Amino acid sequence: MSEMNSNTLEDVQIPREVRVTQLQNLIDTLRIAEEIATKGYLISSSELADLMDVNASAVTSRGDHWSWRNWVISRVRREGNQILWQLERVD
Repeated sequence: MSEMNSNTLEDVQIPREVRVTQLQNLIDTLRIAEEIATKGYLISSSELADLMDVNASAVTSRGDHWSWRNWVISRVRREGNQILWQLERVD
């Protein structure tokens, strides 16, 4: 069996530039979430799903109150056929 260096298989297959771009995209996502939380904006299930990069059904199936990264996500109300969510920063 050959020795592997400290790089994981994923690190070897994905160029550094791509990994840095992915990290920048993550930082952008977290900044957006922070602004939404700080300003008290309410967002729809589909908007929250886009922010989290999941399907809208994955958002609505989690219940009324759950955690994502540094935020607690709470179902606030329904407007027509849309569920509105609020993000609250937790440290």
